[in-house]
Amino acid sequence: MNGIIIYQGKYGATEQYAQWLAEELNFPERASSTINGEELQNYDFIIIGTSVYIGKLQIEKWLKRNLAFIKDKKIILYQVAGTPPEQVEKRMAYNRSSIPGELFDHCKFFFLPGKLIMNKLSWKDRFLLKMGARLAKDPEDKKNMLTEYDKVKEENIGEIVDEVLSLMRISA
Repeated sequence: MNGIIIYQGKYGATEQYAQWLAEELNFPERASSTINGEELQNYDFIIIGTSVYIGKLQIEKWLKRNLAFIKDKKIILYQVAGTPPEQVEKRMAYNRSSIPGELFDHCKFFFLPGKLIMNKLSWKDRFLLKMGARLAKDPEDKKNMLTEYDKVKEENIGEIVDEVLSLMRISA
């Protein structure tokens, strides 16, 4: 069973996870902008990584453009966001709003923590974040939205690696 890791992110966390997964699983990893649907026919298995930006998956357009090539593949999708991984319903809502229905039921989902480093954000993203914090009703949410963090750690990929290895054993 051969696989590939495809990712699309904004500030590097999604790509970092893709690189760690590629090293651990010995799969190639590619940015979504560098691969087309025809190339995907060479793979049985696809790991898709995406960051979340304003409640939408960054990879949404790529998924729709390549749906015909990936809808019958085994797919694991990992989502990297500032929303804590334990807020599963909120994070699943991002998936439901961005993943085509024909693909949604064929994906196994994983939620990985991201990072927020203020001085790395574009001015537009800093502005949007500050506006969002101003509009937040809960003071704790407001504070959390403006607090820097970096929770991107290699050990976060463990469950994904275990799932892939299990799928590979089953299909062998």
